[in-house]
Amino acid sequence: MTNPSANAQIALDDVAVLMPAYNGQADVNLTLASFDESALVHVLIIDDGSTPPIVAPALPNLRIEVLRMPENGGIERALQTGIDALAQRGFRYAARIDAGDRSVPQRLAKQRAFMESHPHVAGLGMWTQVVTRAGEPLFMLMPPAAPDVIRRQRFLRSCLAHPSMMLRVDAVRAVGNYRADYRSAEDLDLFVRLMERYDCANLPELGLYYELNEGGISATKRRRQITSTMRLQLRYFNVANPCDWLGLAKNFLHLVTPYRALQRVKRVLLAPRANH
Repeated sequence: MTNPSANAQIALDDVAVLMPAYNGQADVNLTLASFDESALVHVLIIDDGSTPPIVAPALPNLRIEVLRMPENGGIERALQTGIDALAQRGFRYAARIDAGDRSVPQRLAKQRAFMESHPHVAGLGMWTQVVTRAGEPLFMLMPPAAPDVIRRQRFLRSCLAHPSMMLRVDAVRAVGNYRADYRSAEDLDLFVRLMERYDCANLPELGLYYELNEGGISATKRRRQITSTMRLQLRYFNVANPCDWLGLAKNFLHLVTPYRALQRVKRVLLAPRANH
């Protein structure tokens, strides 16, 4: 991999952080303050009808624009609007993150360098440390790096951590952008469509601290998320792929198992990796 600090000022001119936000000004401030890059960081916040409206914090080395939606329409519409806005502004790459999460230093430069040298990769994630609201480590998500493994296991496990992703804006728009057909599973829907025409991969190193928020989509809209995921599994089901069968069974189990019980199991199984 090339040295991400070389030509850093040029390297990030076509990258923009894309962050949807609904209320939670303090979380927005915390997340944006975590970016530490050698070049100016461009940020587009999609304010999804917050009251009061989200205000761009004054932070060094960040150029922040807030695009306000007329009313709260959900993350799917906010992300779709964000991708179109980045295309109109001439950005090639969208670096996803959610309010409350924190970036690892030089994440953007590393991801962009990889994608420049791998032009068929349309989406690139990184390993993710899951933490509590207080920042205490819970467990590490270390998904596979290789595109063929990700494609095979796409319904068996969470192979791509959405807030850690860098996406090619033109590729996302070429496959139909984010959409609301699979509510609360808009990320998996996009990734599956991307992988029909391009590759998705992971950088096998820490890139994101993901806050496990009991009020987040995965907790409060869990049944909708699982149902949407199962609909996607059935639509793209490959009978010759054992991982598709296992993934369907796994999500059925998730559907009938309480959320807190699943989180306890995850912490027991993955906690030994937390300090890796």
